[in-house]
Amino acid sequence: RPDLVVETLRGSVGTRLGRIAEGRFDGTLLALAGLQRLGMADRASVVLGIREMLPAVAQGAIGIECRADDAWLVERLAAIGCRATAACVDAERAALAALDGSCRTPIAGLAGIDGTELLLTVLIARPDGSTVHRETGKAHVMDGVALGEALGRKLRERGGPDFFRD
Repeated sequence: RPDLVVETLRGSVGTRLGRIAEGRFDGTLLALAGLQRLGMADRASVVLGIREMLPAVAQGAIGIECRADDAWLVERLAAIGCRATAACVDAERAALAALDGSCRTPIAGLAGIDGTELLLTVLIARPDGSTVHRETGKAHVMDGVALGEALGRKLRERGGPDFFRD
């Protein structure tokens, strides 16, 4: 939105909320989970859903790494692995790779599974937020990576080579 002035606001949740109370900022964007952990969920005036703000690729997923040749550990870690989550994260990360994305690139993605079908939505935005492109697709769970790659390529074509440059 061109009517908004976006500025960097650093500091703890308390510091950020204090700057709003002082009138130095009109608002801020905070994670609801963080507010809940601090017992401050009542301070949230608006809660954004995934339709308003798609999460970062693989947001919330936890990865565990171990030595491949340690069969004892690999077997035990398999018990806490979730194949559905892995399929979703793999599809999201395939889109990110196709877009040549990094932690500084405005790219979001979210995959979910319904039965044997994987649904993936990927979004790219100009650094200033002036242009946003979104693509959604479905595929068999086993084809999630190919879906992610395809959506990433499609968005890359729509945005062009300089899309992420200021």
